[in-house]
Amino acid sequence: MEILKIALFVLLAITSLLLMMFILMHKGRGGGLSDMFGGGISTGAGSSGVAERNLNIITTIVGVVWLGCAIGIAVVERFI
Repeated sequence: MEILKIALFVLLAITSLLLMMFILMHKGRGGGLSDMFGGGISTGAGSSGVAERNLNIITTIVGVVWLGCAIGIAVVERFI
């Protein structure tokens, strides 16, 4: 069971980094933190609709995997 716990922690760390990267890659919708990273400067040079949709799907999948890892770690800690 110790190997499962270590694997879940490693997967959680990897998905955490990926999730931060994918969220910061999203096109800003005006105002807020996206302007601080230069989102207001390149309004015309944003990603296309297909790329934005694919990024949304990938971000959602990574988020679900991250949530599954967090729940898995809690279950392993509690019951095993």
